[in-house]
Amino acid sequence: MTTEIVVVPHTHWDREWYEPFQRFRLRLVALLDEVLDTMEREPRYHFTLDGQLACVDDYLEVRPENRDRVAALVESGRLAVGPWQILLDEFLCSGENIVRNLELGMDRADKLGGAMPVGYLPDMFGHTAQMPQILRLAGLLHACVYRGVPSSVVTDAFAWVAPDGTAIRTQYLPAGGYGNGAHLFEDPGRLAERAETFTRTMREWHGPDGPLLAMYGTDHSAPVRGLPEMVAALGARMDTLTGYVTAHSADVDGLPRVTGELRSHARANILPGVISVRAHVKQAMGRAERMVERYAEPLATLWGADWPGRFLDMAWWRLVDASGHDSVTGCGVDDTAQQVAARIAEAEQLGQAVRDMVTARLAAAVPSGGMLVVNPTPATRRSVVLLDVAGTDPLVDPSGARVATQPLEHAPILLLDERMDPATALTFIHGTELYGQHITGWNVKGETLTFTVARESTVPFNVAELRGSLDGVSRVRIEAEPRRTVAALVEAPPLGHTSVRPAPFDAAAEAPEMPESPVTFDGGRVLDNGLLRVEVALDGTLTLTGADGTTLTGAGRIVDGGDMGDTYNYAPPVNDLLITLPEAIEVDLVCSGPLVAALDVRRTYRWPAAGDGVEFTPELPAKSRTAEMERIVVDTRVELRAGEPFVRLRVAFDNRCVDHRVRLHVPLPAKASVSHAEGQFAVVARGLTAEAGCGETPLPTFPASSWVAAGGVAALLEHVTEYELVEGGSELALTLLRSVGYLSRNRNALRPEPAGPQLPTPAAQSRGLRSVNLALMPYGGTWQDVLPAAETFRHDLVVTPGTGAPSLAQPDPAPGLSVTGDGVVMTSLRSREEWRELRVVALTPTPTQALVEGSFTQARRADLRGRPGDPLQVEDGTLRLSLRPWEIATIQLTT
Repeated sequence: MTTEIVVVPHTHWDREWYEPFQRFRLRLVALLDEVLDTMEREPRYHFTLDGQLACVDDYLEVRPENRDRVAALVESGRLAVGPWQILLDEFLCSGENIVRNLELGMDRADKLGGAMPVGYLPDMFGHTAQMPQILRLAGLLHACVYRGVPSSVVTDAFAWVAPDGTAIRTQYLPAGGYGNGAHLFEDPGRLAERAETFTRTMREWHGPDGPLLAMYGTDHSAPVRGLPEMVAALGARMDTLTGYVTAHSADVDGLPRVTGELRSHARANILPGVISVRAHVKQAMGRAERMVERYAEPLATLWGADWPGRFLDMAWWRLVDASGHDSVTGCGVDDTAQQVAARIAEAEQLGQAVRDMVTARLAAAVPSGGMLVVNPTPATRRSVVLLDVAGTDPLVDPSGARVATQPLEHAPILLLDERMDPATALTFIHGTELYGQHITGWNVKGETLTFTVARESTVPFNVAELRGSLDGVSRVRIEAEPRRTVAALVEAPPLGHTSVRPAPFDAAAEAPEMPESPVTFDGGRVLDNGLLRVEVALDGTLTLTGADGTTLTGAGRIVDGGDMGDTYNYAPPVNDLLITLPEAIEVDLVCSGPLVAALDVRRTYRWPAAGDGVEFTPELPAKSRTAEMERIVVDTRVELRAGEPFVRLRVAFDNRCVDHRVRLHVPLPAKASVSHAEGQFAVVARGLTAEAGCGETPLPTFPASSWVAAGGVAALLEHVTEYELVEGGSELALTLLRSVGYLSRNRNALRPEPAGPQLPTPAAQSRGLRSVNLALMPYGGTWQDVLPAAETFRHDLVVTPGTGAPSLAQPDPAPGLSVTGDGVVMTSLRSREEWRELRVVALTPTPTQALVEGSFTQARRADLRGRPGDPLQVEDGTLRLSLRPWEIATIQLTT
């Protein structure tokens, strides 16, 4: 017998995975019914509910009458809930999503009696570098992890250190992870023997003294009746994870130290293929997070009327729910992925609704015919925007100065010209609407009835008068006002707005101020804006030359190869066939400057249709790819804008193949042994290899959120993207698509054991039209040069038609809030009661200062839960905030 074991009964509850959410919830309700009954019947029973409030919320939605029963057990300390709202995937959501997840979980847990004060991260597929700082800023002093821990950790506790130096005591779950004690009580007749084996194993990690943690539970496990008696017979004691972990001091002195992210394969599988499977879900997540974080919330904070808190709360609920480690990852069945995608789409739509509500309010002050331009970034922007405007008059800004423009296309003027019964034409009219526009007038000449229409009209329309004028009419014409799409170079204040409007041409007026570096086209295949020269080579790839002479050739090469893996792990066939060369290439001019120039590059390939025999023998993955080929056309829009040191690419194709991986390769100007990638409040340096040890092949494929840089070139990204340095550090490969047909394969060439059930996932083949937007930027300095470019690329200016009276004067440009500083990036701006809450991060290895300017007179620090801290000095609406390297800072501002 032993007195050294602390048994922590728990369940690991995957909210959705190999079954969709509602099917799993039915089982959850039955499990928690049993948990409550068991705990109330057996007072010594303790239970840890997986660290996520989603279990409680999902249960109480079905059993609302049991809320007080749950709260009583939480308040007694016997049922541990939270601190997370949901157990997330840390790399496939934004840093702000992580914060809101923790905030939601802890706030809701407080209403039930308090959150478990442990950053419980039991099954995430690796851990982000800044998690120790995030947990500490939320008031948590302990973490608990399983996957991703490197081989340098040889004890069951270590100091996990964030890039800013924040260290947090971290409980490691060795020898079986969150189920290391799951088999202790399987055979009541062998309790002593099993306890002895368990003790011997865990002493190797824990050392000779102190209690040993036995996590008694596994996926979707229910409590065992009579467990308190078995624990007592063992001479052990039962507790929650709270009780075991917090019995240890939070002091990290003397503990082994591990700094930064945890993505080692040494101790457990980290299943890196989830980064790139179902890429459209990752794209949607990136769009939705950006819409809510950087458009809806900041604009509503600065320019809205009543705070649309419920709408934003609903958006965040959906984003947090979607971030689950079996949700946004795409490693569930197709029904699960479909539901996750719908959830993300709703979050984006909620964000769009709030954004549009705010911009509509501002647009009411802009005369009709003009355009409101809103800047979502916290620094002054002079950028190219695309405008749809009426007429042919030049555009002017609020000062009356002409705005540089470039015509792109003209809308058709003649919408209809047909012989018909005029009574039929009247059925086309709905109020004043006709053919999607509004009637501004009509006339009858001879046998022809002509309508004039425009996007907007205040002219009354009398259909009765028209009916009396139709005698002899046999022909109907619909003519629209002249409209054009133009590129315009507009300067907008930080987190503020300006406007442009057509004005009669004045020959004496000064010519518009053109950009310092206009875009030129050489008549062949070269675009140049003075900051970057782009040439399309004969094979359809690009040669990029920066202003400092940094040059890369062969950028944008498409490589298609086989993938006989599953949603968790990439696995090439034994005899892979890589397709790198197109059969045909076409290059067409789209537009030629001076504000924007673009070329369309069309490359035609023959890709193998599938893995040879893979559909018939999933237990024995294919050794090669089929001889049957599909004709695939890859279209790449190559766009260069004035003033931008990067080239924008839109890569699109119809995926008609299965069981393959498509990557875009970028040869580096200089060979690199290290890449730098942004994600979750940090920039992480990674090498050419990954640490092995568990059995899973340690592929050095990594996630990047908004950009990745290596060897003098950066790829700017709209969503989390898988990348790898290949060819010994000579090329950067970005995964555009990974098509697979099974949730998990029992036999995966690069993973020794199944990661889940072998279920077909035909939708994970991602057939159909696929497109990816990114940008490439050569640089001669350091990765820090990339930060402002990524901010510009990811956050387009917002354009909204003016809706005010035509006689209105243009409103003056209005700044919102300016946030500047070397390496300083704004991640959030929202209203919290009477304060505006700003969050920034210092993406720099050296101390820096954030300069915050706006209409505020008071400032104070706050933690990640919004609880106020020390006051800060404000002088004339300016806050100078000193920041440590990699510090995450939350500031609250008010007037």
